[in-house]
Amino acid sequence: MKLRIFTEPQQGASYDTLLQVARAAEELDFDAFYRSDHYLAMGGTEGLPGPTDAWITLAGLARETSSIRLGTLMTAATFRLPGPLAIQVAQVDAMSGGRVELGLGAGWFEEEHSAYGIPFPKEKFGRLQEQLEIVTGLWSTPAGEKFTYDGRYYRLTDSPALPKPVQPKVPVLIGGLGKVRTPALAARFADEFNIPFASVADSEEQFGRVRAAAQEHGRSPGDLVLSNALVACVGRDDAEVARRAAAIGRDVAELKEHGLAGSPAEVVDKIGQYEQAGASRVYLQILDLHDLDHLQLISEQVRTQVA
Repeated sequence: MKLRIFTEPQQGASYDTLLQVARAAEELDFDAFYRSDHYLAMGGTEGLPGPTDAWITLAGLARETSSIRLGTLMTAATFRLPGPLAIQVAQVDAMSGGRVELGLGAGWFEEEHSAYGIPFPKEKFGRLQEQLEIVTGLWSTPAGEKFTYDGRYYRLTDSPALPKPVQPKVPVLIGGLGKVRTPALAARFADEFNIPFASVADSEEQFGRVRAAAQEHGRSPGDLVLSNALVACVGRDDAEVARRAAAIGRDVAELKEHGLAGSPAEVVDKIGQYEQAGASRVYLQILDLHDLDHLQLISEQVRTQVA
């Protein structure tokens, strides 16, 4: 089981704060540093000092870290055109020496689109599918050949399909709880399938749908990495758990039911349940980005137990 750090900077974080967390995650031997792709805070917070762009952030981190993998849960397809997105990801991959992963989703938060003048189309799933076809198609086009695409939403003519990523294949993540179209899309394009904030039982059911879709598409179900994203709130004792829950405005009982909360032993046990359901990676949603002692505790007393 690999543990990864997942941040939500729209809730309030500067680039320097994210850099501190990414460097701490690297030093503490977490597998990857991920961030959300949002431009507006949620839950009534102000999100100061304001939003940071996911791929500009990862470009900076690519030069200021050395070994940890970097990615998004999830880049919003509504925010970017697929051709420029393929260029951005390939460039950041080169800047990192081949450590980038692309989580790509349809986009869902209408208010942030309105706040920053971004069109919010009614049909998002079809656009996501075309973006996946284009991004992966540009990267896989042999050097010296052209890429052309004539879709319903996007058209590319004689693209040189450059630049190429450093990695032979940038891992692509798709996620969600849709029962039909989402597993089918993952079967076609994903290297990893991620389930956000779901129970063990719901995860097991969705993983089963994804494995079945992969088989129908002619893939071995084992080809797909399966993962969960879950909020983390770990403490050495009940008082420390309560303090950390209060710092993020959450209830301890709710966190224990819906996330990874409690003592290191409790969290290790809960991660084991997700592993039995099929997950081999867990993205730990860290909401208090100034509590680096939290990361150290998780690394020393949870990560080492589940590795």
